[in-house]
Amino acid sequence: MTDSRIPPPLIGDELTILNNWLEWHRGTLAVKCAGLSDDQLRLRSAPPSTLSLLGLVRHMAHVERSWFRRVLNGEDLPKLWNKDVDNDADFKDVDTASVEDAFATWQAEIELARAISAATPLDAVGDRNGQECTHRWILVHMIEEYARHNGHADLLRERIDGVTGE
Repeated sequence: MTDSRIPPPLIGDELTILNNWLEWHRGTLAVKCAGLSDDQLRLRSAPPSTLSLLGLVRHMAHVERSWFRRVLNGEDLPKLWNKDVDNDADFKDVDTASVEDAFATWQAEIELARAISAATPLDAVGDRNGQECTHRWILVHMIEEYARHNGHADLLRERIDGVTGE
């Protein structure tokens, strides 16, 4: 498994530290998925859970889009993966989902999120269903979201082929 992640710096300004931790966690999910077949990426954790690595990638594409584009940037965009109809569609509908499309969408949403984040002050405020939240809060939340799901990804990967690691 190739790991090209760069450890976050121990010293830096707030924005640098937050962005580097977010990049670390984005990279961690990619590392957990690296080298697996489409069928392995679709493999569910344990019944009745719908959790899979492909579902996590689809979910994080949705999360990137929602927090950076919809909330922080105020874009009027549909939810990904038919989540307007079924909030768990990103996890449930992986059996026939395109792995290539899921990873491309995730990477595209990350690139858009990076651009929005780079152009937005930490104290800028976005709107989430009528509640204000700062760019700073969104970055911290994204780190938390990835960290939580990377724990799931670690267990899924170990179940698939025994690979473990940070």
